Amino acid sequence: MKFYITTPIYYINDIVHIGHSYTTIIADIMARWKRLNSFDVFFLTGTDEHGSKIATAAKKKGKMPLIFCNDMSLKFKEAWNLLNISYTDFIRTTEKRHFSAVEKIVQILFDKNLIFKKKYEGLYCVGCEKFYLPKDLDEEGYCVFHKTKPLIQSEENYFFKLSTFQNLILERITDPCHEEYIEIYPEERKNEIIGKLKIGLENISLSRNIVEWGIPLPFDKKQTVYVWIDALINYITGIGYPKNMTEFQKYWPVNIHLMAKDILWFHAIIWPAILMSVGFSLPKKLCVHGFFTLNGNKMSKSLGNVISPQELVSKYGVDATRYLLVTIMPFGHDGDISWEKLTLKYNIDLANNLGNLISRIVKMAGKYFNFKVPQANFDLKLVKKIVTLLREDFIINMNSMQLHKAAQDLQNAITLVNKQIEYDAPWKISKTHVHELASYIFSYLQAVDIIALHLLPFIPVSAEKIWHTMGASNDINKIAKKYFTDFIIPKSGFSVSDSQLQDTEGLFARIV
Repeated sequence: MKFYITTPIYYINDIVHIGHSYTTIIADIMARWKRLNSFDVFFLTGTDEHGSKIATAAKKKGKMPLIFCNDMSLKFKEAWNLLNISYTDFIRTTEKRHFSAVEKIVQILFDKNLIFKKKYEGLYCVGCEKFYLPKDLDEEGYCVFHKTKPLIQSEENYFFKLSTFQNLILERITDPCHEEYIEIYPEERKNEIIGKLKIGLENISLSRNIVEWGIPLPFDKKQTVYVWIDALINYITGIGYPKNMTEFQKYWPVNIHLMAKDILWFHAIIWPAILMSVGFSLPKKLCVHGFFTLNGNKMSKSLGNVISPQELVSKYGVDATRYLLVTIMPFGHDGDISWEKLTLKYNIDLANNLGNLISRIVKMAGKYFNFKVPQANFDLKLVKKIVTLLREDFIINMNSMQLHKAAQDLQNAITLVNKQIEYDAPWKISKTHVHELASYIFSYLQAVDIIALHLLPFIPVSAEKIWHTMGASNDINKIAKKYFTDFIIPKSGFSVSDSQLQDTEGLFARIV
């Protein structure tokens, strides 16, 4: 089975920030989860490097556009390396393979008479790099995303006959029984697109004659491809189109396009229209998340409140940053965060709950069994409770991308083990019932092993550390793949009797 997931390609006129990180970590968690379930995963991310904003930003830095793009794209790669992002490929729109794909797609549209040339005057938002109709602006005539007034621009461009696809797209978004149904999640975003579709579609500009930094039209080298047409095609470039059609056919159609709500229109309307035009299957699902605000304020460079992944990692560490960003708010909704909220969640979920559980188990094993996994009969009662809890809820929430709920399922499992320890009170029988004590601690270790398997997509390095801390010696990723296939616990458990337990120091220390 294949699973193809994408992030948007990120526009490089700005620094890597918390919004980019949020989207990419979600995609990475889903990619890791699907790999554990034995899917053949292709995970694509990358950078969007054409358009007037890039040329302007490069000029301000005193650099040629491509040099500027090389520098900025590298910063995204460095950030994803820092956050342990396991992408399959990183696509840049300045690569030759992407030029080939864009030129071929645009030529097909032209040959099918879906492109025409006309003069156009309209309201153009530089921030969005998009023309708007007055009805698309707020009451004061400002762009709803950038809070700036679009400028009137007049150009003679090539236009794509988007209006002819109105009913075709509407059918594919509204009818779940349609063979090319596009699921849009959450429902409110789907309804938003349906509402706009019913108003009607306008033909859109496919080229710019005043933007030099872009891909020239194959049939008119004086004009460049509109940056959004260019950008969307990355999703097929990254899996081989047009040079490696075997690879392309293996992974297309995409299972999930992941994005923020401000770019849904392009993915739900323009992209399907292009795909239908060239005869390709449509995306299976568009998953749309909200925006972060910081202490009630929109994040922006001008306000000086943009949070970088480096800042988060410096304070919380890599794995904790991954966990906190995707669990601090429900997927699909806007969320207000603060350093205080992040630290509070870190201390509650990771330091107090998970970290404390592991620490107390290791300390008991150290005190009573010289820091070794005790030899004991395996009492499966506790482990079965953990397996049942996670199998019923965790898997459903992971597959529906409700990562905050899946994380809460894990917290519930951790709490369950802590409560079991309090109920058993093993310290009370340490001198009188040694065999029973050994059985208790052995079952706690095995229960945490199960939890560690489920933590892998979220905190892969820490999950592996927990695994070995508990005295489990095999490759956790291989064990996880087998476990998520049959949900069978070995008769002897995962933690091996007489194995040395490892030190828990540095695992989610409390932050004050």
